[in-house]
Amino acid sequence: MKVLFVCSGNSKNFEVVPFIKEQGDSLVRRGIEVDYYPIVGKGLAGYLKAGLQLRKHLQTKQYDLIHAHFTLSGWSAVLGARKTPVILSLMGSDAYGEYIGVNKIKFSSRYFTLLTYLIQPFTKVLISKSANIEKYVFMKDKSYIVPNGINKEKFKPSTEDHRTELGLPLDKKLVLFLGNKTNIRKNYPLAKQAVDSLNRPDVELINPFPVTHDQIPKYLNAVDVLVVPSLMEGSPNVIKEAMACNCPIVSTDMGDAKWVLGDTPGCYATSFDPADFAQKLKLSLDFAEKHGRTNGAQRIKNLGLDADTVANRIVDIYKVAVNQTDKPVTPAPFAPLEVQHVGIT
Repeated sequence: MKVLFVCSGNSKNFEVVPFIKEQGDSLVRRGIEVDYYPIVGKGLAGYLKAGLQLRKHLQTKQYDLIHAHFTLSGWSAVLGARKTPVILSLMGSDAYGEYIGVNKIKFSSRYFTLLTYLIQPFTKVLISKSANIEKYVFMKDKSYIVPNGINKEKFKPSTEDHRTELGLPLDKKLVLFLGNKTNIRKNYPLAKQAVDSLNRPDVELINPFPVTHDQIPKYLNAVDVLVVPSLMEGSPNVIKEAMACNCPIVSTDMGDAKWVLGDTPGCYATSFDPADFAQKLKLSLDFAEKHGRTNGAQRIKNLGLDADTVANRIVDIYKVAVNQTDKPVTPAPFAPLEVQHVGIT
């Protein structure tokens, strides 16, 4: 089977963002041929123009299906696809909009939700990364919930001295915030307030943004706790990556974070209340001091969130999309019914 990935190519650091490229690589390991069509353009007009360019591209290239990532890329794919089936992966803000506060969405970003609603009849399959995204899919008969998988060869526990390699202090308890602290949705002030309220000179909040994707597992293995105070996410990759590295975690209860963390000792889901976040951070730091690392990697295995298991799930969906089978897709360990009852805010 030959598949064309249509996705944004606007990143300054990557032609294709790492989690999309890793999904493509995992599918290649399953015998799928994957090509990429990165879109360089801004706004709806830019993506519609890209759709016309894609139509020309498909005059000389043939694919069994097109897999678009994010709704704007989906519109490019639908416009350019001709008769090729289109699968759309909804990523997060393309469904629920841009969060600028607790349960507060920027009004102008509502047009993403509208575009997500309007595109659904033109797609063969819709994949949501988590249940809080799937809420915005009204065509449930073509809907699947499939989180991104984690490359377990890259994200795994390590005993190497990454602190020295990364130039991090050796005499501090390190709390890691990996997001862009100027991005309102990432909610950096909550993390800073929580660390400051501990009033512990031995605890330091670090924010090494931006870092390469290859550096992320080194940071996750070097620090004591990862904090994810986001106002909203779909299925945040960094939480699954940290779990795979056995890193203690404190995250707000958004997206599928609570489901992924489960009851893993050393990992906590919190409200947006600063006192609650600080209390859970204290517990996580105490756990790190007493026990070191978590058993998060086992949780990832139990949930079937490694890249290869997720790839098998996607290949099954591809077969449905191209009518190779009319049988229901075999439920994965992360069955949608389980996901739909947790982490919805």
